[in-house]
Amino acid sequence: VLLIIKQVPYNEIFLSVIALAVSAMPEGLPLALTMALTIASNKMSKKNVIVRKLKSVESLGSCTVIASDKTGTLTVNEQTAKKIVLPNNASYEVTGTGYELEGEVKGENLEYAKEIAFYGALNNEATVEGDKRLGDSVDIAFLVLGHKAGADLTTVTKVGQIPYESENKYSAVFYEKDGETYCTVKGSLEVIKSFCKDINLVNESLDSGILEKQNEEMASNGYRVIALANGKIEKANEYNETNIKDLTFMGMVAFIDPTRKEAVESIKECRSAGIKVLMITGDHPLTAFSIAKDLELTNTFDEVTNGEEVEEFFNKGEKEFDAFVKSKIVFTRVTPLQKLNIVESLKRQGEFVGVTGDGVNDAPALKSANIGIAMGSGTDIARETAKMIVIDDNFKSIVAGVKEGRIAYSNIRKISYFLLSCGLAEVLFFCLSIIFNMDMPLVAIQLLWLNVVTDGIQDFALSFEKAEKC
Repeated sequence: VLLIIKQVPYNEIFLSVIALAVSAMPEGLPLALTMALTIASNKMSKKNVIVRKLKSVESLGSCTVIASDKTGTLTVNEQTAKKIVLPNNASYEVTGTGYELEGEVKGENLEYAKEIAFYGALNNEATVEGDKRLGDSVDIAFLVLGHKAGADLTTVTKVGQIPYESENKYSAVFYEKDGETYCTVKGSLEVIKSFCKDINLVNESLDSGILEKQNEEMASNGYRVIALANGKIEKANEYNETNIKDLTFMGMVAFIDPTRKEAVESIKECRSAGIKVLMITGDHPLTAFSIAKDLELTNTFDEVTNGEEVEEFFNKGEKEFDAFVKSKIVFTRVTPLQKLNIVESLKRQGEFVGVTGDGVNDAPALKSANIGIAMGSGTDIARETAKMIVIDDNFKSIVAGVKEGRIAYSNIRKISYFLLSCGLAEVLFFCLSIIFNMDMPLVAIQLLWLNVVTDGIQDFALSFEKAEKC
């Protein structure tokens, strides 16, 4: 319009406007951004983080909260049975570490300890063959314990099974021995107690508090505690939860899952980078608090909550629930639906949330999160739902991914500023010259040449920029 007013020939106007439009448009931006993300993605893969969607590279760098699983991510995921405790306070020590079969059960009257080890190995979905260990970490640990105790599973015949589900917090096996039908269950203390009518080896009632005291003592020392019960039941054509009743509480097994040494330093790095780390686990609150202290996540039990409190505050409405979630660091005994509610709450508070998970039940939270991070050892559904996969299940790898994501984000900003500022400068230079009644400063060919030498290859070079020192 300005050139028409100045009565510049139409052919010059046409060529100049087209050249200016070409120069002003950052046509190299899509390719430069793709290159920046691809470079970051390649670097992440070398640090055990596989990106399924390229745009997720920058997303990971934008995280303000990482809601992490405990088992396998913050710990080494090699549960080791260390103690067997009977209701009469008799205790047995289990030697050996990790999933190695070397070790033994020490103590007096070992028949009780061997009986509990037998129930744990029988009620199991894992397999241990040679050097191969397949299945849930607790189930593998029970098989290893059964091997150390000399459990012989060939003496019974399985007739039914209820697999473990995080919502139920127990698993059960129905079996026949010497013509009689029995049921054995293992899981959290509160659930296993509900199936029992009495306690083995003691005359006290189920409500005496003796079991809770044992459980809390072991949990406060960082153990993951699994309770076991067994009893005779009536024979049936099909077995389900209604058949589990009137059992005898047999005892508890305490497991330890060592924390990853590098996780403490990684959490410190996150904190210094303005990223809040939350721990979400199905463990007992005292167990989780003990591990959180080792990881230097928190030093006060006030920042630890459980599934019951989560449900209670969720029912009070979004405002109170959001305030509640904001005040907590460790979430224990939570269901998959509650984990999803926690993620949604964090997003409502303006957080950019990264969530880790490995199971089918984690899929809703992984999908809802701004960036879902699946574990390499997880289920196919978790990996398909997530935007990233951490091959070695290590929290340190996630932090390394965040670093590369932030570098990519920084490079994308540099590229954008560079291209947009060049284009804007050319447009302003051209328009201001015309407004002040000066001749066109550049002809079409000059504008195009300027575009080539300023916006040609330089923006690609910015994709290779390294992290800047703070």
